[in-house]
Amino acid sequence: MPPERTIAVAVHDIEPATFERAALIREWLDDLGVERATLLVIPARDMHPLSDRRPEVATWLLERAARGDAIAQHGFHHLQSRQPRWPPHPRYAVARESPEFVGLDGLATARALDAGRRILKLAGIEPRGFVAPAYAYTPALRASLRTRFAWWAGAWGLHATRAGASRRLLTPPIALAAAGPLRRAVSPSLLRLSGRFARQTLRVDLHPLDLASASHMLALEAVIRRAGAGRRCVTYDDLAAAA
Repeated sequence: MPPERTIAVAVHDIEPATFERAALIREWLDDLGVERATLLVIPARDMHPLSDRRPEVATWLLERAARGDAIAQHGFHHLQSRQPRWPPHPRYAVARESPEFVGLDGLATARALDAGRRILKLAGIEPRGFVAPAYAYTPALRASLRTRFAWWAGAWGLHATRAGASRRLLTPPIALAAAGPLRRAVSPSLLRLSGRFARQTLRVDLHPLDLASASHMLALEAVIRRAGAGRRCVTYDDLAAAA
């Protein structure tokens, strides 16, 4: 019997300033039949707890969780505060997100993770998983995540942290490019092409800024409708439980 085909959609960069756009994207996903998604939340984008800035964000997240969505911590403030001692990987330069943990030592990494978890817990939110901005993981970050979260997701897989769990290899998520006019112009075509070759789990990453481009949203809709047809919607929590 062939393995079940699934679709895992993640909405990135949820914080007070992006709340309206993130909520619109989530409604749009509902309209496309995506009943369950993973919501990636930035605890303190401007170094202030998200629930202090806009309590309705936490309320909305809890409502979405009650409807089946998973909530994951997405860094701490989502900005790279220290430059690494070595040049960053070239893909960080074109990523839509800042590699927040690149350049941090073990103590600073642990403090940032714990501060983010504390902020979310005070808002009534207890995420089981973690996704690093730009999917940029360091040895210090990986070590800290093993004792703090049930899973963490990278560009090529999902890692459950429970004893005996194995890494679940996944194809990289389909997402829109953010750097340069040429990349932005060809992104819709690349999205459609990538969707055709998705294997067991089709991953789709969405960002609030995606709403600014009608062509990008149409391309994402085409991928979800066509490549996602017949696939069961899962969250990253679901994928971790099966790892």
